[in-house]
Amino acid sequence: MKMFKKVSGLIVFAIVLSVMVACQGKNEGASKNAKESSSGTSPIELTVFDADANSDWEKMESPVGKKIKEATGVTLKPEFDINGGQQKIALMAASGEYPDLIVPKGEARTLVDAEALIDLTDLIEEHAPNLKKMYGEDLNRLKWSKEDPSIYILSNAPVDATYYTPGMGVGIQHDVVKDLGYPEMRTLEDYEKAIKEYVKKYPEIDGQKTIGLSLLADDWRIQPSTLNSGFWATGGSDDGEYYIDPETHEATLHYRRPAEKDYFRWLNHMNDEGLLDKESFVQKYDQYLAKLSSGRVLSIMDPDWSISQAQNALRDSGKHERMYGMYPVTLSEEYKHHNFQSPGYQVGWGIGITVDCEDPVRAIKFLDYLASDEAQVMTNWGIEGEHYEIVDGKRVIPADVMEQRDNDKDFAKETGIGYNFQRFAPRYGDGAMDSTGQTYTIASPDQIKESYTDTEKEVLDGYGVEFFKDLYPQEDEFEVKPWGAAYNIQIPAGSDLELINQKVLDLAKKRVPEAILAKPADFDKVWDAFMEDLIKAGVEQGEEEFTKLVQETVELWSE
Repeated sequence: MKMFKKVSGLIVFAIVLSVMVACQGKNEGASKNAKESSSGTSPIELTVFDADANSDWEKMESPVGKKIKEATGVTLKPEFDINGGQQKIALMAASGEYPDLIVPKGEARTLVDAEALIDLTDLIEEHAPNLKKMYGEDLNRLKWSKEDPSIYILSNAPVDATYYTPGMGVGIQHDVVKDLGYPEMRTLEDYEKAIKEYVKKYPEIDGQKTIGLSLLADDWRIQPSTLNSGFWATGGSDDGEYYIDPETHEATLHYRRPAEKDYFRWLNHMNDEGLLDKESFVQKYDQYLAKLSSGRVLSIMDPDWSISQAQNALRDSGKHERMYGMYPVTLSEEYKHHNFQSPGYQVGWGIGITVDCEDPVRAIKFLDYLASDEAQVMTNWGIEGEHYEIVDGKRVIPADVMEQRDNDKDFAKETGIGYNFQRFAPRYGDGAMDSTGQTYTIASPDQIKESYTDTEKEVLDGYGVEFFKDLYPQEDEFEVKPWGAAYNIQIPAGSDLELINQKVLDLAKKRVPEAILAKPADFDKVWDAFMEDLIKAGVEQGEEEFTKLVQETVELWSE
C-alpha cells in the first residue's frame, strides 16, 4: 500500500511537471512571438470594440488606412456598436472574453471593476514617446483615481485645442434672422419673439406646416438635446447631470436649481403657444433628422454633432437658408452662456488595452504611432500630392479637394481622413502647432471662413461679426474647471451613487417631458412632484457622494 502511494505520488508529480514544462514552453513561445512581433512591423491583426457607431469605416483600404497599415503592420478588426456599448460590454465582463483594444465610452468603470484592462503606465513610459509628448503634464489626469493611480484609458479628446465654433446653443435657421432684420438673440424672450413672428408670417414651408422648435428625446439622446439645455440656458457648463459650484466644488443635480424650473416652465409655455413640435417626445432620431432636413423646423436645442447630418443634407440640397446658426441664448441677461468655458484636458473616454491582448507592446506602439506627427498630419490633411500640396513650405489643400471635404458625405470613408482613426487615439486639437509652425488640423479662422456658405457670410455680416463664436462669451471670460468635465468622473459600479444616478435620470426622462407637455396651470404641480420623487430616490445622498468624487478629482490632479 505504501509502495502504491509512493508510485502514485511519482506519477502525479511527473504529470504536474510535464504540464508545467508544457505551459512554460507555451509561455516562452508566446513571449518569444510577442517579442519578435513587437520588435518590428510584421503583420498583426488587432481586434477592437468601439461603443460608438461608425458608418465611415473603410477597412484600412483607403489611402490613409493603407499608409497606417504599411507603417505599423497592424490591421484593425473593429466592431462598432450603435447602442452605446452598455449591453455588450456587460456581456464581455460576464464572460471574461475581450478584444485586444476597447473604446468603452462611458463603460470604462465596468471593465476596470472586472479587471479587464491593463495598467498602461509602464508601457507608455517604455514604448510611447509620442503619447508622452502629446499628453505632457496632462498625463497626470489619466490616473484612474486617488486610490488607484493606474492609467487604464488613453483619452482620445483633442489636446491643446482651440474651439473656433460653438458646439451648443440655440440653433436658428438663417432665413429666420435674415427675414426679421437680424434681431438680437440674447434671451429666450428675444428668441421666442422671432420664432413666433416668423411662424405667423410663414405658416408653411415647401407645402408643410412650419415647426417653431423641435426637441429630441430618443433614448439617451434626451440628455444632450432636451435635458442639458436646462443648464446651458441658466449659466451652467456641461457637467452631465450635476451642476458643480465653482467655489466649493459641491455638486447639485442640475434640475434642482430654481433657475432651471423657470427654463422648463418656458418650454411648457412654448408648447402651450403651439410653437413646440408635438412629436418631440415620440420621434426617433432618424425621423428627427429627416424633419430637420426638410427645412420646416425653424430652431433646435441640440449639440452641433447631433444635427450635423441634417446640416449636411440641407447644404447638399442647396437649402442654405434653412441651415442653422448657433446663438448663445439664455433665460435672461443675468446669465452667460458657458459654451466656451474650458474644462482643461478631458479624460475618461478613450481607448484601453485588455488583458486578452497577446501583444500589448505592439498595441501601445500602434497607438503611439497614431499620436505621431506623421500620423497626425496624415489623418487630418491626407496624403501629400493626393489631398494636399506643399507650397512655399506650407501645406495647401487644392480647391477641388476642399470642395470634396466640404460637400462629399463619403469623403472620410473614401480617404480615411478624419475621425476614422482619430477615434482610437489622442489627437492634437484645432490650433495646435507642429514643429514647422503649421497646425495639425486644417481648421483655422481662414479655413472656416472659406467653408461658410454665402448665406452664412450674409448672416454673420448682418450681426457685424466674422464667426458665430464671436456672438458668445469667450474662453478667457471663464476660469478653467479644475475638475474637468464632471460627466467623465468614474463612479464605482454597483455603488449607491450609481443606483441613485440611474433612478434620478429615469425620473428626469419621464417627469421633464410631462412638465413640458402639462397644462400651464398644472406645471408647478408636476414639477413639485418631480422634486419630491428625486428626494425619495436619494438625490441628496447622491449629491453628497458625487461632491466627494469631484473634490477628490481636484485634489488628485493638483498633485
